Amino acid sequence: MRRGHPRDASAQARADLFVSTVGKERFLSERRTSLPDIDLDVESERRLEVYDAIIKRFGRERTAVTGMPETYRARHALRDSGLALGIPPQVVGEIAKSFPHIRARDIRGALAELPELRQLAAQAEKFGPLWELAEGLDALPRGYAMHPCGVILSDASLLDRLPVQPTPAGYAMVQADKDDIELGGYGLLKLDVLGVRMQSAMAHAVAEIRRTTGRVLDLDNPDHVDLNDRLAFELIQASDSVGLFQLESPGQQDLLGRLQPRHMQDVIADISLFRPGPVSGGMPAIFIAARHGAAPQYAHPDLEPILSDTYGVVIWHEQIIAILSKLTGCDRAAGDVARRALADPDRLPKVEAWFRRTACERGYSKNVLDEVWETVASFGAYGFCRAHAVAFAVPALQSAVLKARYPAFLYAGLLEHDPGMWPRRVLVADARRHGVPILPVDVNHSHTQHSVEQTDQGWGVRLAFSTVKGISDAEAARLAVGQPYAGLQDLWQRARPSLPLAQRLIRIGALGPLAGDLTRRDLMLQATELHRHSRARSATDGQLPLGGELVTATPSGLPEMTSRDKLSAELETLSIDVTHHLMEHHHRLLRELGATDAAHLRGMIPGQKILVAGVRASTQTPPIPSGKRIIFTTLEDGSGLVDIAFFEDSHDACAHTVFHSGLLLVRGTVTARGPRRTVVGEMAWDLDEVAAARRDHGPQAALDLLGRTTPSPTPVQPDAPQRTLADGTAGARLHPYADLQPAGTRSADLRRLGHRSQGSAG
Repeated sequence: MRRGHPRDASAQARADLFVSTVGKERFLSERRTSLPDIDLDVESERRLEVYDAIIKRFGRERTAVTGMPETYRARHALRDSGLALGIPPQVVGEIAKSFPHIRARDIRGALAELPELRQLAAQAEKFGPLWELAEGLDALPRGYAMHPCGVILSDASLLDRLPVQPTPAGYAMVQADKDDIELGGYGLLKLDVLGVRMQSAMAHAVAEIRRTTGRVLDLDNPDHVDLNDRLAFELIQASDSVGLFQLESPGQQDLLGRLQPRHMQDVIADISLFRPGPVSGGMPAIFIAARHGAAPQYAHPDLEPILSDTYGVVIWHEQIIAILSKLTGCDRAAGDVARRALADPDRLPKVEAWFRRTACERGYSKNVLDEVWETVASFGAYGFCRAHAVAFAVPALQSAVLKARYPAFLYAGLLEHDPGMWPRRVLVADARRHGVPILPVDVNHSHTQHSVEQTDQGWGVRLAFSTVKGISDAEAARLAVGQPYAGLQDLWQRARPSLPLAQRLIRIGALGPLAGDLTRRDLMLQATELHRHSRARSATDGQLPLGGELVTATPSGLPEMTSRDKLSAELETLSIDVTHHLMEHHHRLLRELGATDAAHLRGMIPGQKILVAGVRASTQTPPIPSGKRIIFTTLEDGSGLVDIAFFEDSHDACAHTVFHSGLLLVRGTVTARGPRRTVVGEMAWDLDEVAAARRDHGPQAALDLLGRTTPSPTPVQPDAPQRTLADGTAGARLHPYADLQPAGTRSADLRRLGHRSQGSAG
């Protein structure tokens, strides 16, 4: 639900607080002895306001927040061990970032086995005992922090019974983690107040709609937002889901393309299917086949009433409970106890023995029990209850409606609150593909938050001052309050930016309309003079304001920054390529090489050899059903996203380049995933290196680097064996070095890409 939460006079400028109460209980069980599990999903930006409301309602003596011990994993262990050994911080940082997010105890094993660490392994001896010391820190406490969502409720004696400590936010924090609270028999009620950034993003979008158009949009009102909106479902069916809640990951895009949801129930099923339990049981492929006309299969006719609305596929916890209850004759309460035990390896054999014995006594055959138990055991406890899935599907569809009907407003919210897995530059590129202009930072038009403006091309998104690297909240506020400015000197006097901030604003063109005939290098020189004059005056009479005109108020003859200089400044300062896409500098090279962009990939024939290129937008090595290690990479090339899978036999040749390069050129084979096309990668190159070879030695040098003499991609023979991804690539078997971090955490470091100019004044 959504309810208003008035705060002050400025509340009218914002949307109401979005609050979802997620019911995770399957039913009111008489056998449940533990306290209920209650989730409150609220706007991330205002989560602490909800904390304050809870404390005000129940009193400080009865409330506390949960603690969260932080233990050492590989990256932190390497950083702290390296600094203790006196290794330079920059070197330690590069070493740590080279490793996947794995246990510290696996550092030396990964160093020896992972192809992407081979160059580091060759230098391992020069770092002495670093590796052994770091491994020794595995799972040891590194710190103790406030849990991001746990709030404890008890009677008035809470703070007298448990050890607590203060937090920087001013809350009492219990010196126990969530597992101690839930399983330790303290008898305390824990609320999970989860700050959901997508809720803040949608609230920002609604507030901008109201500010610019005067329309009050209530996302929960069916007269305002139709959850069966045709345009929203066209986006979903096209897997055009970047920025959509719960639907934007590469795996979800793949599932959406194959499932082709047509109504809300399909979205509920999609969100439920994309969970380890259903995936590990192979349920997505079975569901999709039945969804598109295949006959549903039931292990026994008694299961048809339970599974008919999901085509014979087990998706939800309630279905597991009902299956156990039906086949064993137990009540639903006992079925829920058994379902919870499925996640416990020690209890699983006992549950299986009970299930087989009691179901056999009721007349079910061994073949039926084998088939059912395989499904039940693989599902485990790793799935959704149906109510939880519905609670996620509603904001997913609301975000889809906003993207379809109010795209600029949603993108402003996404850029402001960064709710998903994709870097901001991917959101900006997606906005451009949807016809939404992205307006650069401007000292006279930007605000402290991302905003929406009317342009000749329709509604556009104006980047906020907060995008600028290193800017403080106070500096951004002074810049906004002082608008408009007549020139650099006026800006310097009234907004009082630091010299580094002024230089960053100049380099990204934020003073463009005020520059007149001056180049950015002229303005850089002026900023340096202003800084020098200010310091001189401050040293003499303490007066910061500067009178008179600048000596260099006229053009000094310094050349304007080149387009590459400007792009480098944007990447370094904003991490976003604003004025033009990063790949535009490589279009000529890619045409010569015969590369295919994302927009034309959709028309390629499965099995065809292909070259693709782009900025690395995400990289991950998640658990898959086979237990092998597959590197999944997504490239963004300006026309769309290209999903690539590198199987283990390509890792020796590709892994180091994939993980350590920001711009990739990949050779691979087209494979079909429903209507979508993905690529099985065979070889990868650093696109910057290929571009440098072409620049210095001509087009043939680039082809030679690729081992090719012709730029035309060639199709493989029809009878050649093809490797395709099995359905359900997000399964539950864990490779020793699987990286469980979200995909977007391993996107390209844009500060390393392309030519970089220091932006000096001359």
